[in-house]
Amino acid sequence: MVEKDYLLSPSILSADFAQLGNQIKQAEDAGADWFHIDIMDGHFAPNLSMGPAVVEACKRATDLPLDVHLMLEEPERYLDKFAAAGASILTVHIESCPDMDKTQQMIHDLGCKAGITLNPGTNADTIQPYLKNVDLVLVMSVNPGFSGQSFIPEVLPKIGKIRKMLDDINPDVLIEVDGGINPETIRPAYDQGARVFVAASAIFKHPQSIQVGIESLTEKL
Repeated sequence: MVEKDYLLSPSILSADFAQLGNQIKQAEDAGADWFHIDIMDGHFAPNLSMGPAVVEACKRATDLPLDVHLMLEEPERYLDKFAAAGASILTVHIESCPDMDKTQQMIHDLGCKAGITLNPGTNADTIQPYLKNVDLVLVMSVNPGFSGQSFIPEVLPKIGKIRKMLDDINPDVLIEVDGGINPETIRPAYDQGARVFVAASAIFKHPQSIQVGIESLTEKL
């Protein structure tokens, strides 16, 4: 069996919360590597979503890494709460962190891996000064806020550009892509250098099953 060179991080934003533990188990059994948890405050992203209690619930349901994406204003105020709840990775936005170096250090001091992310309209050059200290770069391929949006193809060259930047600065860092990932979009993102894929609707709302949803993605890689 060929060892895979990618990671799948199903986003629980599209899960059935009445069946969350069961659905996490189904996704894990089907081959999930991480679980992606979107935290939105209604300000930075135009929606409200989960808090630390949901991270705690996911931690009870799985031993897989919890990939926590903070779409928040002033995310540094909440890092300790999400780390204590069980986050493995804390990813913050370049658009909402006035002192990214300090925030990354705070995340590392809490024992978590530090991710940096940028919205579709944000230039890749804005994150370059911080790549030396990150563990993950998350490229948003939709505008933050809601699951089920369509992939924005204009982000593909940005993924390739960031991969080249990382190869020069910090080559072990993985690029993650979040937004509109489905069987048609996962391969183009992979070909640009992404290796971690967040999918919500394509997995948890697949008409056949969570397992078929995951298989429909992985068979393209």
